Amino acid sequence: MEVRVSYKRVYYHVMTLVMVCYIARAYTTNSSTTKQAEVDEVKVPCLFVFGDSLVDHGNNNDIITFVKSDFWPYGIDFPLGATGRFSNAKLLGFTNFIPAYSRAKKADFIKGVNFAAGAAGIKDKTGDYLGVNVPMNKQIKHFKRVIRKIRKHYFKGDKKAVQNYLSKCIIYSGIGNNDYLNNYFMPWRYPTKFTPEEFAKDLIQDYTRQLTALYNLGARKMIVAAVAPIGCIPIKREKNETQEESVCKEDENNFIQIFNSALHDLVETFNNGIEIVDKGCCGIGKGRNGGEVTCLPLQTPCDERSKYFFWDAFHPTEVVHELLAKWAFTSNSTSYAYPINIKQLATL
Repeated sequence: MEVRVSYKRVYYHVMTLVMVCYIARAYTTNSSTTKQAEVDEVKVPCLFVFGDSLVDHGNNNDIITFVKSDFWPYGIDFPLGATGRFSNAKLLGFTNFIPAYSRAKKADFIKGVNFAAGAAGIKDKTGDYLGVNVPMNKQIKHFKRVIRKIRKHYFKGDKKAVQNYLSKCIIYSGIGNNDYLNNYFMPWRYPTKFTPEEFAKDLIQDYTRQLTALYNLGARKMIVAAVAPIGCIPIKREKNETQEESVCKEDENNFIQIFNSALHDLVETFNNGIEIVDKGCCGIGKGRNGGEVTCLPLQTPCDERSKYFFWDAFHPTEVVHELLAKWAFTSNSTSYAYPINIKQLATL
């Protein structure tokens, strides 16, 4: 599975999706034959978007929530006015738009749908105090419904044909911002005993299952955007009353960077060919995960062992051991070595 991650700055988070817009032929900048040739050179049949208000195209318009943007002055510079996009005009360069799932028609599905919703998070409870929510798990359920309709109406029920088609599409996932902004950074509303490291680890585990679910549904080309430096958004600067100047809350940015570092490692895991993270390569059990009993004597294990995270019901495969050793040696994340990595330890 091809995955890309961006997490350095907010503008880089945005530029990543703009690149997707070009690839998917979502818009053209002008009539120049050179520009058009560049767009035509690489194109994909569809684009599916998952995320929060940064890329929401109007999925919150018809649900009961405080998180809405279908009113003026949102869309003040947009030809169609206020459509549910959380901006003054276009989101990320779109002119021919990927429709919001809530408004999409059957004919739209084959080209792609936007499932993103304001206040959505990796965790189901994130932002739920704001009203009806469409978290990542629900967005994936909507994706399943779209796939079923595509298979029925365009591929005559041929599952392999649908899988082949989806493997050529671009899947964008940009979520996790609200899990900090409207969850972890609100302990009076969402009490937790998790340290920043523990929360990031728990969040990554949930996100891993979700990205794996997208893979199992047919996603092969993915762009994964990391959490933005929330400590620098206006509302955080405004509440930072201890400083005379309007400065970022770097403590919150540092907490977020823990997650982003772990997300980078997760992306590397996928890019190293590890595709199956919820089943053991060797073992048996009543469930489909083979997780009740470890390898039995002379039991035949799976064939493609390098694609598995777990060897048996408890233990990782060789490729995972190699990755963990690499991260513990060089990673700056405290998730693998604390308080310093092994390379730094060796130089003391």
